[in-house]
Amino acid sequence: MAMDNGATGGRSRRHLLRLAAGSLTLTALGAGTVGCGADAESTTGSTDSGDGPGAAADKKPEGAASGKGQGPKPLWTKTTSAQTYGDNDELVAVDGVVIASGAPLAALDARTGATRWSLQEGAAPGAPLLIGSGTLYLASGKYDGTVRGYDPATGKETWRSRLGKQYRQPMPVAVDDKQVYVIAEILEDDGSSRTNVIAALDGTTGKVLWKEQRDAGTEQNGVHAVVQGRHLVYTDFKKNLTVRDTTTGRQVWSHKTTKTNYGVFAVHEDLVIVPQGQRLQALDLSDGSAAWSLEAAEFDTFKEPSVLGDVLYVADSGKTLWSIAPRTGKANWRSKALTDAQAQVPRQFLEVDGILYGATDLDEKGGIHAFDAKTGSLRWTFNDGSGDTHAWLMAGDDQHVFALHGKKLFALPA
Repeated sequence: MAMDNGATGGRSRRHLLRLAAGSLTLTALGAGTVGCGADAESTTGSTDSGDGPGAAADKKPEGAASGKGQGPKPLWTKTTSAQTYGDNDELVAVDGVVIASGAPLAALDARTGATRWSLQEGAAPGAPLLIGSGTLYLASGKYDGTVRGYDPATGKETWRSRLGKQYRQPMPVAVDDKQVYVIAEILEDDGSSRTNVIAALDGTTGKVLWKEQRDAGTEQNGVHAVVQGRHLVYTDFKKNLTVRDTTTGRQVWSHKTTKTNYGVFAVHEDLVIVPQGQRLQALDLSDGSAAWSLEAAEFDTFKEPSVLGDVLYVADSGKTLWSIAPRTGKANWRSKALTDAQAQVPRQFLEVDGILYGATDLDEKGGIHAFDAKTGSLRWTFNDGSGDTHAWLMAGDDQHVFALHGKKLFALPA
């Protein structure tokens, strides 16, 4: 039976982002000034039934930014029930709704901010919101050993699966068009758990297709996972990078990493790209062999990478923003715009119509940055001025960039 290696580290961060397009040219340009784009909570003309997380939100005038270098005024602002831990997949936008992990779990209309539906015990805190084949997959907030799937547009349950009584708290970690991948604790006779299992569930029937026990000492929390073709790729708190065959569950290879930046990595075609301190390294998915590597300046470390279409975006601690060809590791451009603006660097990226958006960790001089995707120049920064120390999270559709900060959700025009 194939095993994982064991682990300790930080939180996992996962990505559900829009695809980018186009190739970019080399430049390093400076930029705008950090601004504060939000006021008090607004309300729209539409109303909800009830005064919970679905209380109505107001639409502010669309269009212009609030000042030079400042972000646009929100189309609407809502106070939510969000319970987030900084993971990127705790906020998703799909089928005309935006959903933030919380209790109750509420889906808000993307255009108005009104509540479309809510589930009182929809999701376990800290569990990802996974979208696959038009279904929202959740670790059940009822802690009844089930994994459930919902229609994201209506909130109606459409799928359910259960590993068995000998397993506890199954949590979905990845999904493709055929299978849902979960990690669950293995129960001992005394009710304790010292090991866990990774398994694949049929996305149609819920049937368990395979399951593999992981090494003692590994944890079910803190796993960041991505499916790429026949490869299930994931990191954990113990600095492991593991690849399994999605058909059989067999472990293909596993490497120890020096640093994992909370377990986040990026994949592109047959490569997995992992930040390891000063070095950004690409490994072949088939055997773990090195494909290319880049180094940041001395004493600088790479943050979380994102592949959007055919471009890899990553920032480093020296406040350099990189645009990289993920196939070769060659830099398209490097921008020092954030240094010039004395702003926080982003750790999550989203691209809409030639604008690259970046969400930062901390509030001061952070928030949502908007860059020119062709040059890396900084256009504006949106910050709510609250001083809240929660990480900023983003999700988007063709018309909006949704920004979650603590319990405040903002709809910005894309």
